[in-house]
Amino acid sequence: MKWIVGLGNPGSEYAKTRHNVGFMALDALAERHNISINQSKCKALIGEGMIQGEKAVLIKPMTYMNLSGETVRAYMDYYKVALEDLIVVYDDMDTEVGKIRLRYQGSAGGHNGIKSIIQHTGTQQFNRIRMGISRPEPGHAIVDYVLSNFPKKEKEALTSMIESTCDALEYAMKESFERTMAKFNG
Repeated sequence: MKWIVGLGNPGSEYAKTRHNVGFMALDALAERHNISINQSKCKALIGEGMIQGEKAVLIKPMTYMNLSGETVRAYMDYYKVALEDLIVVYDDMDTEVGKIRLRYQGSAGGHNGIKSIIQHTGTQQFNRIRMGISRPEPGHAIVDYVLSNFPKKEKEALTSMIESTCDALEYAMKESFERTMAKFNG
């Protein structure tokens, strides 16, 4: 079984923002596999189903980004799941829009959702897919940038990136994360 946590903020006002690409990817994956993400558990919306013949649990924390670790910890403790079966999907300013980067460890890199997960799990070693949102132009406040919607000119890159993320998640259901990284870190 894999448990996949997409990071984002709850609420329709955040649905299309850069900070919510993790939610967007989980919604797309759920749609591909007819999984409904609608059970309320562990401070999250959760959906369970089969992907590539393996059980998958899709988790969207409803805690707001900065407290995402509370959901991860609650789910781990309640369901006794292994951290090595976790994949976190989230936005990354150091990756350009349209690109994804897979990692199995590392610091939070300034991302408060990842910082919260590291605090609540006590480790930086967990699988992750970083979805590119690029950096703001100089002079733009980061908080305003990550909470802004993608402009029309980036829609194609965004759609392609969501598809690549879903492809990588599907591949990771059957293959090791190391092999998944080798295939998808272009």
